[in-house]
Amino acid sequence: MIEKTKYEKRHTYEKEPIAIIGIGCRLPGGVNSPEAFWNLLSSGIDAITEVPADRWNLRTLYDPDREKPGKIYTRRGGFIENIDQFDAQFFEISPKEAERIDPQQRILLEVAYQALEDGGQVPERLAGTSTGVFIGISLNDYFDIQTSVSDRNFINAYTNLGGVKCIAANRISYTFNFTGPSMAVDTACSSALVAVHLACQSIWNGESTLTLAGGVNAMLKPEPTIGFSKASMLSPDGQCKSFDARANGYVRSEGAGIVVLKPLSKALADQDPIYAVIRGTAVNSDGHTNGITVPSAQAQELMLQEAYRQAGVSPEQVQYVEAHGTGTSVGDPIEANAIGNILGKGRQQNSYCIIGSVKTNIGHLESAAGIAGLIKAALALKYRQIPANLHFLSPNPKIPLEQLRLRVPQTIEPWPENGQEPRIAGVNSFGFGGTNAHVVLEGIDRLPQHKEIHLEECALLLPLSAKSPEALAAVAKVTHDFLTTASSSGVSLSDICYTASLRRGHHEHRLALVSDSFEEIAEQLEAFLAGETRLAMSSGCLVSGSSPKLAFVFSGMGQQWWAMGRNLLPSILAT
Repeated sequence: MIEKTKYEKRHTYEKEPIAIIGIGCRLPGGVNSPEAFWNLLSSGIDAITEVPADRWNLRTLYDPDREKPGKIYTRRGGFIENIDQFDAQFFEISPKEAERIDPQQRILLEVAYQALEDGGQVPERLAGTSTGVFIGISLNDYFDIQTSVSDRNFINAYTNLGGVKCIAANRISYTFNFTGPSMAVDTACSSALVAVHLACQSIWNGESTLTLAGGVNAMLKPEPTIGFSKASMLSPDGQCKSFDARANGYVRSEGAGIVVLKPLSKALADQDPIYAVIRGTAVNSDGHTNGITVPSAQAQELMLQEAYRQAGVSPEQVQYVEAHGTGTSVGDPIEANAIGNILGKGRQQNSYCIIGSVKTNIGHLESAAGIAGLIKAALALKYRQIPANLHFLSPNPKIPLEQLRLRVPQTIEPWPENGQEPRIAGVNSFGFGGTNAHVVLEGIDRLPQHKEIHLEECALLLPLSAKSPEALAAVAKVTHDFLTTASSSGVSLSDICYTASLRRGHHEHRLALVSDSFEEIAEQLEAFLAGETRLAMSSGCLVSGSSPKLAFVFSGMGQQWWAMGRNLLPSILAT
């Protein structure tokens, strides 16, 4: 039984906080992990590029004249790599079905697996449990392409399953045999954060013991961009200048993100990694405004008040808000003034609420925008730093920052804390149809310490596995690259072996290495990749019908080697 920590004793909640224990993401800039995302954010990288030639032809579609029919007036966007690639065999999907599956569904399967691994949650052990899945998704470009008049004769039994939005969530539940609620959510740009809200409600209501929540967006055809061009919503120069006087529209972007959520008490008891905890959430609608796409300041303020009431947090305690911040001349002032009116009041003279937007780095992911913002805020809480809000030179004249007690960071800076108050962040997301969402996060300072196990002079087992020989070689290469840096980062070999042994699923093709040093295991991996053998190394394929549990016995050693430690290995073993 884990003793209550200082963190738990300090706070009393109506609802138990929910821990973010795992993160998976595929984002512009080659981001394929939370670590890569933080490196992009902390380095102040703008991941926006010109539209790749394999998406649509800019030579025929681009025209700076906004009134030109059928044209777009921007050349730039946020794109992820290898969107056409998918390891169907890993998820036991036939090639015939896979070719009909929307890349959004494919990416979500991969990111869901990555998020589970990042949280040390073995999918096989979750099978049959009331794990819920909540996914924000709006567009279905791939389905539209497959069902166009010219391709009508190619429609088959897999077309509808591969394209309808509900399957984006249902396919995850089906693949991993999760029996909790499973649903797709479409509230446009707030879809993913509304999905997080519903996932938290499902845990608080007792429907789910654990949930996966997130969103996805893929830009596969130019027609939506043409539509947004005609509405003059996009930035012609391809920069989201959130809160800046030069703000001239948003940048369309694509990607996916999923977080694994678990009640805090259960996460502590299971010794899971924790990025941050969710204290409260709120969702509402603008109602009738001057136009269906025009946001309501009053509705946003009411939502903020409700979110912090639910969380039991005083608004002046909030140090940072990850804003929706699309970089539009209308939306930014409404949002900033709402934040300032609720979170800026009551602050001392030198106290400010800092605001920023991840859209300045990676663009606007539309239905996945909220999860990108949530992941950024959770990482900022973990690393105790607030990244720069890019492209900010001077504030929009309709945003009186000083009067609102707001501040926009222009460089990465330490999290403002005095050692007394908890680290609190808010995450905003708004749909262009009027659905608003907000999530309140808190940083977690100190987790219960695991019992120290001294294994410095013991040989340890590092088991690696994959679903094909080629994938196993890829896993060995990624692990080798990781180990060459891990030895100097303070991570112990026993921790890595523990995670690989007990916090990962084990597949048919296996490699086991035994050693007491980083250097020797790295050399063993090099030998395996070169097709060589070593005494303390064994590889092979699981015999059909044998136990799926991993237990290697090495000739001449007379015993099984097992590792103990903490769950610190990054999600590097899924290929």
